[in-house]
Amino acid sequence: MVYPENFESKIGFDRIRDLLRERCLSRMGTEKVEAIRFSNNADKIKEVLSATYEFQQVLRFEENFPSDNFFNISDCLNKIRVEGTFPEVRELFDLKRSLETIKAILSFFRARDETRYPILRKLCGSVKTYPYVLDSIDRIIDRHGAIKDNASPRLKEIRSEIISRNIQASKRLNAILRQAQAEGIVDADTVPSVRNGRGVIPVSVFGKRRLKGLIHDQSSSGKTVFIEPEEIVEINNDIVELEYEEKREIVKILTLFADNIRPYIDDLLGSNIFLGEIDFLRVKALLGNRFGSIIPATRDEPFIKWRQAVHPLLSLAFESIPGRKLVPLDIELNEGNRILLISGPNAGGKSVCLKTVGLLQYMLQCGLTIPVSEGSEAGIFDSILIDIGDEQSIENDLSTYSSHLINMKHFLKHGTEKSLILIDEFGTGTEPMLGGALAEAILGELNRKKVFGVLTTHYTNLKHFASLAGGIINGAMAFDNHLMQPLFQLNIGRPGSSFAFEIARKIGLPGEILDEASDKAGVKNIDYDRHLKDIARDKRYWETKRQKIRHHEKRLEELIEEYERELSGARSLRKEIIAKARDEAESLLKESNRVIENTIREIRESQAERERTKEVRRQLGEYKETVIQEVNPVESEQEKKISILTQRAIKIRPARSKEKPKVQKDDQKQLKKGDAVRMTDTMAAGEVIEIKDKMATIESGSYRFRVSVDKIEKISRQELQKSIRIQAKPQEADPVLSGRKLSFRPEIDIRGVRGEEAIRQVRELIDDAIMVQHSNLRILHGKGNGILRELVRQYLATVDVVRSFRDEHVDMGGSGITVVEMDF
Repeated sequence: MVYPENFESKIGFDRIRDLLRERCLSRMGTEKVEAIRFSNNADKIKEVLSATYEFQQVLRFEENFPSDNFFNISDCLNKIRVEGTFPEVRELFDLKRSLETIKAILSFFRARDETRYPILRKLCGSVKTYPYVLDSIDRIIDRHGAIKDNASPRLKEIRSEIISRNIQASKRLNAILRQAQAEGIVDADTVPSVRNGRGVIPVSVFGKRRLKGLIHDQSSSGKTVFIEPEEIVEINNDIVELEYEEKREIVKILTLFADNIRPYIDDLLGSNIFLGEIDFLRVKALLGNRFGSIIPATRDEPFIKWRQAVHPLLSLAFESIPGRKLVPLDIELNEGNRILLISGPNAGGKSVCLKTVGLLQYMLQCGLTIPVSEGSEAGIFDSILIDIGDEQSIENDLSTYSSHLINMKHFLKHGTEKSLILIDEFGTGTEPMLGGALAEAILGELNRKKVFGVLTTHYTNLKHFASLAGGIINGAMAFDNHLMQPLFQLNIGRPGSSFAFEIARKIGLPGEILDEASDKAGVKNIDYDRHLKDIARDKRYWETKRQKIRHHEKRLEELIEEYERELSGARSLRKEIIAKARDEAESLLKESNRVIENTIREIRESQAERERTKEVRRQLGEYKETVIQEVNPVESEQEKKISILTQRAIKIRPARSKEKPKVQKDDQKQLKKGDAVRMTDTMAAGEVIEIKDKMATIESGSYRFRVSVDKIEKISRQELQKSIRIQAKPQEADPVLSGRKLSFRPEIDIRGVRGEEAIRQVRELIDDAIMVQHSNLRILHGKGNGILRELVRQYLATVDVVRSFRDEHVDMGGSGITVVEMDF
């Protein structure tokens, strides 16, 4: 139950109803909008809200939902219930298109997963479609809504005969016209015309006796008459008779159709009701998406717990006003604090808060989603009773205060613990002292009846009463007393000041008047108002401090997380550097060992002195010991010792180069076909195939090289075999990279995903593509309103490795898919 009768216009729901009506596609949808009524059935409300929100998801994330040809076919179907009746051709065309739309809607939902839109799928479950009906219509009319020639054999014959007679009449008329032109009866440039559906010849009024036939019309000047030659009168009469027969045949076809589908009329009417319900849900979903509405967690008990609630009509109005921002409302009414008493300055937003509560609760219990944020909860009330505005009536001898008292009487009589009562400017309209006392008594009685409510007031005694009585809590509209302007923010838990003297001083009232008013108000009232202002100022100060602390804490947490991430990365990098340095050191050790051993072998083959051989071996042992000691240092000194190792490696290489020229020169004299050799530049080993002009052809595995004999050295067969085995050994694959290559998919589906999550998935796709070197990617984001597509493309434009992006081919998804080309 809602009170009073003009409840909807007082809270603004009449405008919500108008917005819904404007978006309807059919008369059925409009009728359902007009039939919206307040309900306190919690189960029914939840089901309707769920269906509406599911449709919001359909419109937001799905593409190509059928939204054409929502015709009301109930009048046509009810008419043909009577035997012998038939539909008009236009009605049959509307029936055809409506049934096609219903079929498309059913196919749309049945093609989706069963868990995706459960309420809407359930709504589709009882709808019956009969292919026979659509097939019967298709046999009668074409896609433009015209009766087909082959709708019946007789109709085809009639139309063929009509065409034949028209051709005959046209030929004969042109022959008569040419003869009349030759005889000078009509001008040479005269052409045939049509009057009353018959072919005629324009003739001068002076020559009308010379052409026999029927006069059908004359020009506005009276100088020309239009004559149907008597020779074609009979032909045209035959055509007229055939046209009447055509109409009778069409009526016969339509009557037969009506007889055939009469058994299905009830089911077809049910389908028509389903189409109206879809239209109704669609307009509610459109409006819900426009307002950013959701379903709060709903329970079958009276309470309110809203976060970031906004007045939907006010948000629409602010869209067209640059710089205006709507302040959302946080409000909670529960068993401990059932009544909220809001005080504060005029034009501070008290009435807006009141109407926001009334409008959103009424919308919710009418089956519309409401603009609140996630985490909000809502209860169900049996009645909503309001006292807003002036209800004075000269005809009924009703003053403003009397109208308020009548409303209070109704509230006291009908208010229950499941009632929501909204009163604006509580207690005003009469002498303040008496009005305040009466308002306090009424408030006490409403509190004893355990009603829920939101009330606005300026009365100090009511603020005192609310602070002392259980079940009632004060609330204040925030006000900046430095800038002297309202902040439109509701603070629950303390009363608010009216700032009457401050506003009067800002407007410019004389100071002596304000001083006199202060004396008359009394020190107690002035001090009370001052204390409220001080509390408001202090609270605003500490709120600002708290916000700054929260901001700094958040920033500190972000910095800590960033430093931990960088420290973790540094540790990983450090381990990688150490491992790499150790590998390089071991490699250097092996290389040095090979070089020195080779030098010793060469010295022996050259019959060098024994002392020289011992000296070389001693240097080799010292070098090897140094490397072994320095590849296992403590991690904190790793980089320094790797540098020392590198410098020592550099020192030993000149000593090797001093010995080599003579050895290489000696080797060149001994090189011959079949020798095992190694190239000094690349260290690749092979076998000499041919030596010619100081150039040797070397075969290494499946490759052959021609190199200068100065750049090769002779080695043993064992070293050749070992080198070949090392070259043939495959490198161990990175298991992480191999796993990513196996699991990588170059396409992702981000339909239905929120913006931040969608960008995260796109970023991960690009990262994986870089690792596995995959250059072509596809991102399926859907079409919808294009918001997600634009968000993705704005991000892609900032990524350096993205060469280009474009829409997919229209046959492959068009603008619903973005194709990305990487630049590696």
